[in-house]
Amino acid sequence: MLKETLQQGQQLTDMALERLIPAATERPTSIHKAMRHSVFAGGKRIRPILCMEAARMVAGSLPTGVEDLGSVLEMLHTYSLIHDDLPALDNDDLRRGRPTCHKVFGEALAILAGDALQTRAYEVLARLNCPAEARVRIVEEIAHGTGTIDGMIGGQVVDLESEHAKPDVPTLEYIHRAKIAAVLSASVATGGIYAKASADQINKLRSFGQS
Repeated sequence: MLKETLQQGQQLTDMALERLIPAATERPTSIHKAMRHSVFAGGKRIRPILCMEAARMVAGSLPTGVEDLGSVLEMLHTYSLIHDDLPALDNDDLRRGRPTCHKVFGEALAILAGDALQTRAYEVLARLNCPAEARVRIVEEIAHGTGTIDGMIGGQVVDLESEHAKPDVPTLEYIHRAKIAAVLSASVATGGIYAKASADQINKLRSFGQS
């Protein structure tokens, strides 16, 4: 059952990403090839799956269009990986067994590919098939989860600043909760919001994501 759920979630996400990310033949082709190189590098699609399954749990079945929300989370996750791999940060040559974006396309285009995925993600969010109020709440949830205050970017900053020191337990926990868990929490919370979850259900989903 779990294997089937993961496979279905991966397939739905990949189909949405294929549809929503400009084709490699679309001008300017270089940036679209770079975006696709990293997005379709074989990720597990955990964040979209968590989002979709949270929505399914609340609604009783998979709500129409929720895979577009899931694809947004994967775009944002991939943008963060592209930037993390850059020489100025983690300086990685491989990602998921393939050369990293900057190794294939150069640093400048890799930076722009990450930027483009983030920009495209918010364009897709603005068009989600849900009420306008829900779209605004989803945008806020995701922006906070990827931001500087207890979010992904804040966690990355503290991680960088701790590289040459031995972090204490609260610092280590902050890094994990901000850099990784904040987006996981946003994934399940936004799935709930999309499916018209109650305030209590959304709070429980956030807590699950943090854990």
